[in-house]
Amino acid sequence: MYSYYGPICTELYDFTKPVGFSLGGDIEYYLERLQGTKGKILEAGVGSGRFLIPLLEKGLNVDGIDYSPEMLASCQTRCAERGLKPNLYEGNLSNFSLDSKYEAVVMSTGSFCLIENPKDALDALRCMYNHLIPGGRLIVDLLLPIDWKTGEIDSSYYEISKEEGISLERKAVEMNWVDQYTLTVLKYEKWKNGKLIDTELQRFPIRWYGIEEFQHILTSIGFSDITCSAEYVYNKKPSKEHSLFTFEAVRK
Repeated sequence: MYSYYGPICTELYDFTKPVGFSLGGDIEYYLERLQGTKGKILEAGVGSGRFLIPLLEKGLNVDGIDYSPEMLASCQTRCAERGLKPNLYEGNLSNFSLDSKYEAVVMSTGSFCLIENPKDALDALRCMYNHLIPGGRLIVDLLLPIDWKTGEIDSSYYEISKEEGISLERKAVEMNWVDQYTLTVLKYEKWKNGKLIDTELQRFPIRWYGIEEFQHILTSIGFSDITCSAEYVYNKKPSKEHSLFTFEAVRK
């Protein structure tokens, strides 16, 4: 019934979030935190390269992995247009196995929260840990749904060209307090010359974590030197007004 980052979703993502488009300052923050990194970096959930390519253009050695073949194809195209040739891997974050070890593994802008199943999320963190060199860092963002309103519906329309456009409807379906996730259903419609030519329906769950809860998870895996910063200001103490947190943790 549902698609997973299909062609229309990917096209709209590329249109609204072009290469180098910083979401709340994420690219600038990560570039600052990665200064001095000499070894390889892995971006988990690389998508279509919005975040990856600016890191590559700053001279960082970055690989990418993603579950969506459509997103990876777009990323490959965007990199090729700029003469960049990163290693891009299609794989599930909860069970991937790559030949390389990394000085840093990064996952920005709450992408980790898209891993709905708690066991899969734990397995993904273990995979990231296992792909770090001793002393390597994990840097990952988490989101809290502080502005959630169940039942809220909003619609947008994007003119892709003179002939084509994409409409997007978002419906806030469920807030599950027990299992700690929100569920939004996204409906994409592709239009050409006034006629509907394709549709995609996407289930979009976002899982959230308490700060102490996530610190405990990282510690149980083996991470140390854990810090939590709010709103892309390093070591800024989180408060109830903040919706975005960045954790850093070191493999022993």
